[in-house]
Amino acid sequence: MGRLEKDSRKRTRIRNLQKIVLETVAVAGVLSVALVAPNALIVLKKLGLSPKPRQKEIFNLSRHRLVKHGLLEYSGRGFLKLTPKGETKLRQLELYDYKIKKPRRWDKKWRVLIFDVKEERRATREKLRRTLTAIGFTRLQDSVWVYPYDCEDLITLLKADFKIGRELLYMISDSIENDQWLRESFGLPVS
Repeated sequence: MGRLEKDSRKRTRIRNLQKIVLETVAVAGVLSVALVAPNALIVLKKLGLSPKPRQKEIFNLSRHRLVKHGLLEYSGRGFLKLTPKGETKLRQLELYDYKIKKPRRWDKKWRVLIFDVKEERRATREKLRRTLTAIGFTRLQDSVWVYPYDCEDLITLLKADFKIGRELLYMISDSIENDQWLRESFGLPVS
């Protein structure tokens, strides 16, 4: 396995681990530090991941890292709670795994996103592109993305999470010139 593959798997594991710990704390509201690792291990078992001997140590390191980065904080007597920054991170992690439900029949309308995020916010622009790709949007041009199904609620969440209200426009279009390749890429009927 190449170095890029190993790095990619490591990033994915870290992101999944962060999500599990943050979700565990979010569900419990305030959670004892001693309870974080066992609960997270149970979640891992339910996901079909077998725990390894060093799992508790790994969770403790992850918890420490999340506290260090300001995503979790101690609230007295060894209890943890989610910070506002942690809530934002959890929403972003959940959005990354978000899938839009596809209706049985396509309404023959395209959902078009156009965004113009300034150069000073390049990181936000790149995160938005990665999120749109993960959700299933197709890139028409650099800042123009297309999706065939209703996704207005998701776009509202993206605007709030990325703080890009006016910089992201959502349109519904009846037709796009030469859309045959788009229909094929989404598995829609070609007319």
